Amino acid sequence: MTTIQDVARHAAVSVSTVSNVLNGRGDRMRPATLARVEAAIATLQFRPSKSAQQLKTGQTPLLGLLVPSMANPMYGYIAREVETFAQERFGYRLLIGSTYRDAAKEAAFFEDLRAHGVRHVIVISSLAEERHLDSAVARGMNVMSYDRRAAPGRPSAVGHVTPDNFEAARLATGHLIAKGHTRLAFATVAGMTMSRSDKIEGFFAAADAAGLRASAKVLDGGPLNEYGDSVIAEVGRATGLQLANDSRRATGIVALNDLMALGLMAGLREGGRHVPQDVSVVGIDGLFLAALSDPMLTTVQLPIRDMARAMVEQVMQAGAGAEALARERVFSEVRLIERESVGPPPRPARSSPMTKARTAKK
Repeated sequence: MTTIQDVARHAAVSVSTVSNVLNGRGDRMRPATLARVEAAIATLQFRPSKSAQQLKTGQTPLLGLLVPSMANPMYGYIAREVETFAQERFGYRLLIGSTYRDAAKEAAFFEDLRAHGVRHVIVISSLAEERHLDSAVARGMNVMSYDRRAAPGRPSAVGHVTPDNFEAARLATGHLIAKGHTRLAFATVAGMTMSRSDKIEGFFAAADAAGLRASAKVLDGGPLNEYGDSVIAEVGRATGLQLANDSRRATGIVALNDLMALGLMAGLREGGRHVPQDVSVVGIDGLFLAALSDPMLTTVQLPIRDMARAMVEQVMQAGAGAEALARERVFSEVRLIERESVGPPPRPARSSPMTKARTAKK
C-alpha cells in the first residue's frame, strides 16, 4: 500500500509538504512544487487514510453542503459542480443535507457536521438571519453562504457568493419587452428572501425603463408547505391554471426560477392556453430540464460552475480566519438562452362584420 512517505520520495519533497497539499494548504508553496506533489499522488494512486487524518487533525475530508431541498434539481446541479471541484482540487467528498430554509434545522446540521469532523460547509439558504452561521465560524468552522448577501450594517464572519439576481430578472423582463409585451408579471411564491427581492427589483427596473411599471405586477403563488422548494413546480402549475381563466392576464411572465416556469407552462396548458401563442414565459437558472420541455423554455443561465469553484476555493482556505472568509462576491455573468417559450404577444381578437353590425344597431 502506498504511503505518504512514498509520495514524498517520488516528488522529492518533505512529508509535511505532501501533508499541506492533502489538507488544502497548497497555496503556501510554489506552483511547481504543488504540481509535482499532485502528479506524484496521481501516479502512485495515493489515497490517504481518512481515519488517520481525522485522528491527527480532528477533521475529516468531507465538505458539507446544506440545501433547501434535494428535490429541486437546481441544487443537484450546484452539488455536482461543488463536488467535482472539491474532489479534483482538494480530495474532498460531499456530505449533503436538506434544511427546508429553516434556521433551527441549519443550526442542528452544523452540530452534526462538527461532531463528525466536518469543518468546511457551504449553505444555500437565503434566510435573512444568519447568526447561527456566525456561531459555527466562532467554533472553528469555515462557512460560505450561497444566493444571499451579507446583512447591511452587521459584520459577518461568513463568506457570501451570489448570482446577480437583479440583472437576471432585468434581462429576462427586457427580453419580453423587446418582443412587444406590455402586460408583464413576475411569478413567485410567498416569503421574501434576498434573492427573490433582488429578482423582483430587477423585474420592475426593466418595466420602469420601458414605461410599463403601472401595469407590471407580481403574481404571488401563495406559501409553500414544509417541503418548500420541492413543491415549487406545483405552485407554478396552480398559478398557471389560475391565469388560464383570467382574461386580463399578463402576456409576458418572468418566473422565479426554471422549476416554477415549467410548472407555470404545465398549468397554462392544462387550462387550455398555449405557450408562447397566448402567454410567453421566461425562467431563471439554466437547468438542463429547460431544454427538454415542450415548448423548450427560454431561461437566464446563471454562472453555476464559476460560483461553485469560488465557494470551494474560499471555504477550503484552512486557517484563513474570519476576515478572509467574510467577503462578498456577486457574479454578474448571466446570459439569456432564447428558446421556444417566448414569442410576440397575441393580437387582439378582431370583430367580424356581423358583430360590428349588431353593435351598431344597439
